[in-house]
Amino acid sequence: MFALFQLKFAIITPALITGSFAERVKFTSYLIFMCLFSLLIYCPLAHWTWHPDGFLRVWGVLDFAGGTVVHMSAGFAALAGAYVLGKRQDKQHHPANIPFIILGTGMLWFGWFGFNAGSALYANGLAVQAFATTNMASASAMITWVMFDALVGRKISAMGACIGAVVGLVAITPAAGFVNLGQSVFIGFVAAIVSNMAVYYKQQTSLDDTLDVFPCHGVGGIVGMILTAVFAKDAGLVYGHYETFKFHMLALLIVSVFTFGGSYVIFKITGWITNLRVSPEDERLGLDISQHSETLRTSAKIDLSTTS
Repeated sequence: MFALFQLKFAIITPALITGSFAERVKFTSYLIFMCLFSLLIYCPLAHWTWHPDGFLRVWGVLDFAGGTVVHMSAGFAALAGAYVLGKRQDKQHHPANIPFIILGTGMLWFGWFGFNAGSALYANGLAVQAFATTNMASASAMITWVMFDALVGRKISAMGACIGAVVGLVAITPAAGFVNLGQSVFIGFVAAIVSNMAVYYKQQTSLDDTLDVFPCHGVGGIVGMILTAVFAKDAGLVYGHYETFKFHMLALLIVSVFTFGGSYVIFKITGWITNLRVSPEDERLGLDISQHSETLRTSAKIDLSTTS
């Protein structure tokens, strides 16, 4: 059961990365990358962080449910992927279905309780604590995101609320079983503001991270990791334990370099094996059709037999 539970963490990590290079990656290339990433990046990082003999675990680095292992690694891998694949031909995109985004966010929020509370590995008080802090941080981040948008002159939106909720879930993940409810609200609050600003400033650059994976998952994971070292009960900075904070900062540097550098190399290796990007014609046609001969618009009159 524990192995199957861990497999859930392992498969969601490369799934998160896809958002950074959406609309331009070749599907077979992604499959190759996913296998190499899981073996060469995710497995070592999970061992370092969660195994009793892992060197980060021995240092006292705390990651309750994957803020470092899952979200930071996915964020930095996404950053590497966006750099390697380059920009889309058409960088403008619009949400296809806002109600589906809201529905998906609700399902994700509910599933995250299993993600975080389940990391207690027992149906006990620790699981309840993780469940409650997860909900409070996400709610806090959701409200903070839309209020911050309003404060800086942007419109309050359902999209913003959904993004904020996910950022809160990301940020509380490493801390869920180590902090109280008030601290979880603060973690969601800080993560929402930092990630909101990261999304805004990323848009001013040439980086084409399609779904803002790095500003949301990568930066959210970093914020969560740092604040875990600040607030963790009987181990954090506010309790006078400076060693925990020091090793978290060192781990932050190691994980960032390892996941970004390693993922960059894996993308390059994948590119030697097969083309990473689809052709310009397939990109203009859209990956649903060009890669899978499927389309959301069932009434669309498209000759799918001619697509590559």
